[in-house]
Amino acid sequence: MKPIIRVKNLSKQYFIGRRQAAYATVRDSLVNMARLPLNLLRRRGRSAEQSIWALKDVSFEVNPGEVVGVVGRNGAGKSTMLKVLSRITEPTGGRIELFGRVGSLLEVGTGFHPELTGRENIYLNGAILGMRRVEINRKFDEIVAFAEIEEFLDTPVKRYSSGMYTRLAFAVAAHLEPEIMVVDEVLSVGDAAFQEKCLGKMGEVAHAGRTVLFVSHNMAAVTSLCDRAIWIDQGQIKADGESAEIVQRYLQTAFASSLAQGGVTSLANRMDRKGDGTLKLTHVRLLDDKNTQISHLRCGQTVKIALGYRASNQTNLSETTVGFTILNRSQQFIGYCQSDISGDRLVNLPTAGEFVCEFSKLPLMPGRYTLNVACRVRSSVADGVYHAAEFEVLEGEFYTTKLLPSSGYGDSLLEYRWSVSESVGHDPGQEAQANGEMRRIAL
Repeated sequence: MKPIIRVKNLSKQYFIGRRQAAYATVRDSLVNMARLPLNLLRRRGRSAEQSIWALKDVSFEVNPGEVVGVVGRNGAGKSTMLKVLSRITEPTGGRIELFGRVGSLLEVGTGFHPELTGRENIYLNGAILGMRRVEINRKFDEIVAFAEIEEFLDTPVKRYSSGMYTRLAFAVAAHLEPEIMVVDEVLSVGDAAFQEKCLGKMGEVAHAGRTVLFVSHNMAAVTSLCDRAIWIDQGQIKADGESAEIVQRYLQTAFASSLAQGGVTSLANRMDRKGDGTLKLTHVRLLDDKNTQISHLRCGQTVKIALGYRASNQTNLSETTVGFTILNRSQQFIGYCQSDISGDRLVNLPTAGEFVCEFSKLPLMPGRYTLNVACRVRSSVADGVYHAAEFEVLEGEFYTTKLLPSSGYGDSLLEYRWSVSESVGHDPGQEAQANGEMRRIAL
């Protein structure tokens, strides 16, 4: 079978501190030609420390109809690879062969013209994919219904919220039927219902026989949607194979160093973080009810998860929210704890300290869990770290019986009480029997 994507020795190099070149006039071009020999000499003298290889000698092939997940830590080169495949970024070296139209859903802001309306951008994207207007018209109503932006369809997309923008971008990428669909981890912008909707649509696209490249930190989605996975680490392919096997290897090795040692995990040296840096999360600590640092937790125990932070003296911390998500060993979301959702207003914050979240009775089954942590200051993401820490939960006394459900019935524990009450009202079975007897008497 002839591959629909063929990548050979793909490399992308970035120079640290180099400014992006402005658009040049004819005069600028002539001057640059005269300076070319000198610039080449300077470039040869550039030290290796001034550049970084986002991708280095990456080679793989994808057959028609394959759904391939791409996994790896932030900064590994996943998004760079998709940008090169989508012809947004020019490679430094290597060769890419694409045998089909490519529909891309990368970071919010890519692929749409901000001055055009949602309606106009749908037709623009279709034209870029080589579709005729009649083809776009046939899919138009489905795109609008999926994106749920009917009343804003004739509004310039620069006025859309990030969620509206992402809904429309995904709807366009999924419904305009490109032979190759490239999806980066932008679904995190939407709410849970939208993410579920998108994953369902991606499943339909996969079963329709189209080729999909899917970058995600949601390992459960990668395992369920993809038959194959590629693990990228430091710009190179570390493993390529069956998705469940690759995901398991990735989880076992990629985050082994984040297991809380002695109850504390430092985040000071983590480079794969997001946010504007107005506030920086520095560590994660596990504490018991006496504020003693502990190395592991027990289900049913009173525990605290403390997130250390540091901000500059000039930072206004009056509107700060903090939270974390808990993921199981398969990287499925188990719970979400955020300060504003629980109604806990964080006021009078010092420039350095700890955000502390307390569980009066830890509702987790025994096993290993992962924390994603994030903090917002005045509605902007200040800092966020995926897989910030791992922790182990041991058996404990959640229920008075000291019993726990068997493994396989979920990762969370529920507090409940059983009782017996006297039957109130009619028994449906007796009522049906009585009605049958009445009909027989009437006959």
